[in-house]
Amino acid sequence: MSMIFFACVVRVRDGLPLSASTDFHFNQGFLECRKRLKALSSILAQYPSRGTAKGRDLSIHFLSSGDIACMAICSSNYSTIMAFCFLEELQWEFAASYDTTSISLASRPYAFLEFDNIIQKVKYHFNCMSGSQMKANWEKIEEELKFQPPVQLKLEDTELMNGMTNGGHAGVHVEVVPTYRMQRVTPLGILSLVLNIMCGALNLIRGVHLAEYSFQEDHEGIGNVIAFFLPFLACVFQCYLYLFYSSARKVKTFVLFFSVCLCNIYLYGLRNLWQIAFHIGVASLSSYQILTRQLMEKQPDCGV
Repeated sequence: MSMIFFACVVRVRDGLPLSASTDFHFNQGFLECRKRLKALSSILAQYPSRGTAKGRDLSIHFLSSGDIACMAICSSNYSTIMAFCFLEELQWEFAASYDTTSISLASRPYAFLEFDNIIQKVKYHFNCMSGSQMKANWEKIEEELKFQPPVQLKLEDTELMNGMTNGGHAGVHVEVVPTYRMQRVTPLGILSLVLNIMCGALNLIRGVHLAEYSFQEDHEGIGNVIAFFLPFLACVFQCYLYLFYSSARKVKTFVLFFSVCLCNIYLYGLRNLWQIAFHIGVASLSSYQILTRQLMEKQPDCGV
């Protein structure tokens, strides 16, 4: 029968199981596959973000992203595309439920066991629907797998079993992929980017000109040079935080905003009040746009 039998979420760096579905399969083949999944989970950091370990009757699929990896045991005739749609859905659900700090601080196995309820719902949903019912997400995953095929392993590889004790022997490259998708860029967001780039350019130009003068004649002006360069760097990082997802975005956003404010206040005299107000206003707009641009909602085709 073509279906998903088991799924779990593990921490990539050490293979610590964070949550798993409650399974009621006790045949020898399934239990052996569970052992190999556990062994594989401890060496996931050595592999690319997607992979499949094929067996005669059962297969293991895994999808790593950031700190976590979602893994599943499916029947060997279960669609690989459907399996990765399922894993991506689990990844979205887990990322929406737990932050990176709590994941990093987890010290005991199955610290998020309550997530089993969601795993069971998503598993049941995928076991009961066909690829035609989720056409949009099917096509997206199919295209991604064509462009970046999952690494192929053999379930019978003794290396996977050895991985439990010696960390494996494979020299497989580690691949870092974008972790999360953000909501679409808004017109106001584009305006904040343009203004941020303009402020960054002004800070850089003033800083370079002042540096040339300070290093030649006025060594006491080094503080002003730094006060121009720091907001330039802050503008660059604000643009990055708006465009790409990053952990602890709120903390980073406030640090950058207060850096811009303090540096511009320090530059009072080289800048008038209107100029200072403009730079702080742009930093405020950028900070607001960063904080209001959230993770993109999950695809409805994979919803429960």
